[in-house]
Amino acid sequence: MKSLALHLLFLAVTCSVGYAQKKNETEIPDKPKLVVGIVVDQMRYDFLTRYWDKYGDDGFKKLVQQGVLCRQLYYNYVPTYTGPGHASIYTGTSPAMHGIVGNHWYVKDNRATTYCTQDDKTESIGTTSPAGKQSPRNLFSSTITDQLQLTNLGDSKVIGIALKDRGAILPAGNMADAAYWYDDACRCWISSSFYMKELPEWVKRFNDKKYPDQYLSGEWNTLYPIQQYTESLQDDNPYETIVKGKTSPTFPYNLKEIAQAYQTSSILRTTPFGNSLTTLFAIDAVMSENMGKGKSTDMLCVSFSSTDYVGHSFGPYSVESEDCYLRLDRDLATMITVIEKYLGKENVLFFLTADHGVSDVPAHLKDIKIPAGYINEAALMNKAKSFCAQHFGDSLVLNYINNQFYLDDTKINALKQDRCEIQKKLALHLIGTESVAYAYTYCDMLQQSYVHFPAEYIQHGFHPLRSGDVMLCFKPNYMEFEQRGTTHGEPFSYDAHVPLIWYGWKVKSGNVIDQRYEITDIAVTLANMLQVMEPTGATGKVIKGIIKQEKSE
Repeated sequence: MKSLALHLLFLAVTCSVGYAQKKNETEIPDKPKLVVGIVVDQMRYDFLTRYWDKYGDDGFKKLVQQGVLCRQLYYNYVPTYTGPGHASIYTGTSPAMHGIVGNHWYVKDNRATTYCTQDDKTESIGTTSPAGKQSPRNLFSSTITDQLQLTNLGDSKVIGIALKDRGAILPAGNMADAAYWYDDACRCWISSSFYMKELPEWVKRFNDKKYPDQYLSGEWNTLYPIQQYTESLQDDNPYETIVKGKTSPTFPYNLKEIAQAYQTSSILRTTPFGNSLTTLFAIDAVMSENMGKGKSTDMLCVSFSSTDYVGHSFGPYSVESEDCYLRLDRDLATMITVIEKYLGKENVLFFLTADHGVSDVPAHLKDIKIPAGYINEAALMNKAKSFCAQHFGDSLVLNYINNQFYLDDTKINALKQDRCEIQKKLALHLIGTESVAYAYTYCDMLQQSYVHFPAEYIQHGFHPLRSGDVMLCFKPNYMEFEQRGTTHGEPFSYDAHVPLIWYGWKVKSGNVIDQRYEITDIAVTLANMLQVMEPTGATGKVIKGIIKQEKSE
């Protein structure tokens, strides 16, 4: 780990020298030189407040105390997944318009699922694995990054970075200079032929440093004495995943032994060091690409993915999750400090939000007498198939994904029965299932205009070219998942309420906005700040009260 610290020290010193000549220039430009969009994967709003006393002064606290905090920001659709979340943040609209209705969805014509950034027409760049065969072509709307490029005739520099491919690709948009994501096979940052023919030299040099090997040769232990993690459950509890090579879900984690047990380097993702690796790479990108040094505004889109991997495995009340956020706080402090020294605070606009929240572990909730439960997906599928076979002479069900049943249109047409009636009868039957609160149909979504929860949220997540025939909404705290760990995807506050913080450039200091806003408002607000057109499918509105001399609503 020593070389990592030396690398950061070198970056900080280099930035200080580069900015020293301009330190007395405090005039704030009409537009920021660089926008840094930060998405913390799976960061529920209360992670900001629960760990507040343990955060340092230069990470989350600095953003909040010297910036603007929007305390009531919510997702306005389902499913609340990573792909739709990143797309909605940067397009200013919901899946009903941008088309990313899930991380995966079912394609009836192909009788197969597809991935949100899958693009078989592309080739991997920087690896021999197929992990780079990705692009943003499944997006139906432009992004704020696209609009920035359009306005500046391609003179802006736009780069997306995340461990997850979708976390880098969807924010960067269609006109990006590059998107980079992590490949477990080569333990390196890679890209796609959609963006480039080969990796830039600076990326090759970064990969040659073999930082993942250094992380995976050590261990993950708590940042502070474990007794101080009072915001979490005890370390050894029955609600967390037990990783291979261990007999309990407890610290410390010998990463070398665990990686050998799994026979892959993917375990790096489920540690805070995945975020640290992302931080190093993002800083290198800014400096190597001279971002913020040109005539036009540049944009860096960074997504921290490890919080999601850790959250899924251990849950939101685990010591592992708390430690991951405390370490992310330090990574944020490093990135913000280095970029500020490189360009000057007045030249950089930061915003931080999340792509979704997360549910508490149902087993834990049940043990403390809060209503919760697990959904038996196989039983649900059998119930749907049996009903269709009994009433229509055929199971009709092709697939179940994203809480949606996809039915066989060819067989329905052969039955010469009304498609909408078949959907309606199946939906009414499924409402009788213990875990199902509501059920809606494809025809409902096309023919109705809903204004009430949860139907409105389901409609915002519905696209006629990609969604299923019957859509379910489960009871709160019910999920399709294993007994240990947790997930997300529902319309409820634990999945929908996320932080939004603005910092730098012309942003007010220490301001709090309590008015309710939606995730689709971020890109529209950015368009207003950057003086560019909103993304093509934008449905959000401008958030007031962020910029100095601007009144909040």
